[in-house]
Amino acid sequence: MHTFSHGIHPDQAKLTAASPIQRFPFTQNYVVHLAQNAGSPALAIVQAGQRVLRGQVIARPNGLVSVPVHAPVTGTVKQVGTSLDFNGKPTPSVLIAADPSSDQQIWQTHPQDFVQMSPEQIIEAVRDMGMVGLGGAAFPTHVKLKAPPGHSIKTLILNGAECEPFLTSDHRVMVEQSEDIHLGAQILLKATGAQECVIAIEDNKPDAITAMEEICARQGDKRIRVEVFVAKYPQGAEKMLIKALTGQEVPSGSIPASLGIVVSNIATAAEIGHLLPLGIGLTERVVTITGDGIRKPGNYLIPIGTPLNFILQEVGVVGDPYKIIFGGPMMGKSVAFHDSPITKGTSGIVIFAQPQVADEGQLYNCIRCGACIEACPMHLEPYRLGMLARHHSYETMVQDYHLFDCFECGSCSFVCPSNIPLVQQFRISKQFLRDKERHV
Repeated sequence: MHTFSHGIHPDQAKLTAASPIQRFPFTQNYVVHLAQNAGSPALAIVQAGQRVLRGQVIARPNGLVSVPVHAPVTGTVKQVGTSLDFNGKPTPSVLIAADPSSDQQIWQTHPQDFVQMSPEQIIEAVRDMGMVGLGGAAFPTHVKLKAPPGHSIKTLILNGAECEPFLTSDHRVMVEQSEDIHLGAQILLKATGAQECVIAIEDNKPDAITAMEEICARQGDKRIRVEVFVAKYPQGAEKMLIKALTGQEVPSGSIPASLGIVVSNIATAAEIGHLLPLGIGLTERVVTITGDGIRKPGNYLIPIGTPLNFILQEVGVVGDPYKIIFGGPMMGKSVAFHDSPITKGTSGIVIFAQPQVADEGQLYNCIRCGACIEACPMHLEPYRLGMLARHHSYETMVQDYHLFDCFECGSCSFVCPSNIPLVQQFRISKQFLRDKERHV
């Protein structure tokens, strides 16, 4: 089996691994953010009072690294303006009141046969779907599918590792939607011109491995195969997948395409396989809702724009949650504003009823134990980066200690016996440098 050096083994806590995907109920009001992708926010093309149909484009792309946004429900636009995201930051958005008399079906489809389409037409169709990476980063998929000048794509990797503790949405998609994934793989192979597709799955998901191996055997496309990886965090990071599979390292400051590789999340491939032949946009996604703070954990198919407060009400929150996280506990973000909605990048919601670390609020001095160095999959020196961050030596962090090679997996923070919030310090340092560059 494939693996990489360093990394950690947190408690997997896959409480919902055997929970089939359930459709989440519709609610009355939807808050649809227009900044749902890495890059530029989409621009609204609807007005207050306008009736919209589920699947209708309500915001157009704004530049290359941008995708359209579709109405998650049939209803009436109540407001076009701003709303607060999970951090309380104002975000451009469209508020839609669902039509209670609608069955919320998508009736307007535009069937497409990818076999008859050119790679360029497929990439354009993927953009028109509003497709982004559904693993959490939400990078526009159509941009990733284009090889940079002077390069060609040889290998497509579909990332089904799902190494983040608690999250099981990708796991259930592989078990239940293997045909969509396989079709999505064929579509992406044609779009990229890749010669092979590797479906990467960790060894702690035997039912997903079986489901994907069976569909590959039935379809008989020799270009597509399953490879099994050792369950270890952060195996699902694309640089770790590439290192484990090929032995190659993505050069610092470069992207996988420089090695002739494209990595796509497994759920992204499933949605492309399901939606592109119908010619409809992305309006919902599978989300794991889990943790010790709710009564009904599970994997739910939820309309994008569904407010968190409604979700918490439906899954039965136990008391006053200690912490709510969008994403997983390692790379996710704590939620400060409970009226915020799920977005295309929301792969999970973890609700904790109590602290997960006994002395979580207590910080100690760094003892230079080296645990963070052993854990770091990028072979960085997190303790040195942390000391430099605390002294605001941001330029040294970049020039001498490769700050931007850190992809914020959180392994260093997890193993630190002093409870130093290393990854948070790195995020703040990066944001400071980005803001400084923007204002130069």
